This record gives sequence, structure tokens and C-alpha cells, in this order.
Amino acid sequence: MPIVTITRLARFSAAHRLHNPALSDEENRRTFGKCNSPNYHGHNYTLEVTIAGTPDASTGYVMDFGDLDRLVDDACINDLDHKNLDLDVPWLSGIRSTAENIVVSCWGRLAPALNVNGARLSHLRLWETENNYVDYDGN
Repeated sequence: MPIVTITRLARFSAAHRLHNPALSDEENRRTFGKCNSPNYHGHNYTLEVTIAGTPDASTGYVMDFGDLDRLVDDACINDLDHKNLDLDVPWLSGIRSTAENIVVSCWGRLAPALNVNGARLSHLRLWETENNYVDYDGN
């Protein structure tokens, strides 16, 4: 049977601050630049969610995009959108809110939720800006 991947985009806006308490204020400013603002700063993120599976014999779908949307919203986006990632999202507590750490945390929430009818989470790409993204495939 053929394995097909499908990808859905999910968007959220959120604030964060990159800061390492083990570093001095000057080291934090030098390391994280404007991302170290004590008043936080925001991004309009885009999360690309790719799942892989065999198309269903009766529908032809790997997964209905509406179902995928709801699962992604329930597992991640509803918790992230219009939030302070450092203060408002319990599952990011204690994690430096870099794009790298956010995408790995999203994987941990999405992988079990998207393991439906033989489909599985295959790849995540998190766009932090129009110029910067990180990829994660569960490894």
C-alpha cells in the first residue's frame, strides 16, 4: 500500500523571552539580543504538521484535513495562541522557549494525538519568522 504524507498549516501568535538565569544580564543580552527583552516580544508562528499513512479505501484520505485541524488545535494551538509561552503554557514550563524547544514540545503532544487509523506524525516545521524555521522529525 502506498504511504502518502499530508501537511496542514497551523498559526499562532505568542510572546516569549529568551533568558538563561545562569548567565549575567550582559551575557543574556549578547547571546539572545532583542529576544532577551525583559518585557517579552512576540512572533506570528506557523506550524507545519505533516502526517504519513495509507489512504483509506473508502474515503481516499490519509486523514480528513478538518479532523487534523481539530486534533492540532486541541493538542497545541489552543494552548499557545495569544499566550506568553514562558508564563501561560504549563507544558513549556521550565523550558527555554526557543523555536527548537517549542517544536520538540509540540511533537510530544502531537505524536500521540495524530496516531489515528494507521496515520502517524511524520514531520514538524515551526516558522518563527518569515526567514527562520526549525524542523523536527521525532529523532
